[in-house]
Amino acid sequence: MVHKTCSNSLAVKTSHVLPPDTNAHGTLFGGKLMAHIDDVAAIAAVRHARKPVVTASTDSVDFLEPVKEGNSICVEAFVTWTHKTSMEVFVKAVTEDLLTGERKVSATAFLTFVAVDDNGRPVPVPPIEPETEYEKQLHEGAKQRADHRRQRRGQSRQFAQLFGTDYPWNRTEK
Repeated sequence: MVHKTCSNSLAVKTSHVLPPDTNAHGTLFGGKLMAHIDDVAAIAAVRHARKPVVTASTDSVDFLEPVKEGNSICVEAFVTWTHKTSMEVFVKAVTEDLLTGERKVSATAFLTFVAVDDNGRPVPVPPIEPETEYEKQLHEGAKQRADHRRQRRGQSRQFAQLFGTDYPWNRTEK
């Protein structure tokens, strides 16, 4: 399979933050920003795989700066690492005060996507070839992040098994 560069998958989306997008503090709802992040990251993953994708995980989304009403939010994403059927996507969100031009990184995140066929089964994805020092740095740390994701997923499965589908007040302790 032919290697692809990180820049081949770059996806960018800029949106104006309007009153319906904001909370009582006049800042962008965190969930709204997370939706932008998932959307743009998915586009980057599809561009890399040229296959449909599903979100497998979202690492912590770190909200670094508030995004105020009237500002813009620009979300950038690209594939940093691949395994057999999965892709790690790095996302950076930048807020801009459109009147002053001041820009700040408002959030960063890593998401993992899996490429799937028409039946929803995982399919191989092309390897990634980082070019810039920035891309190489992200690529070098990806294996460690993937190992951490696997451990976290195992813990999530344990919680799911332990707590099941009933609410605690509907369960009888054994």
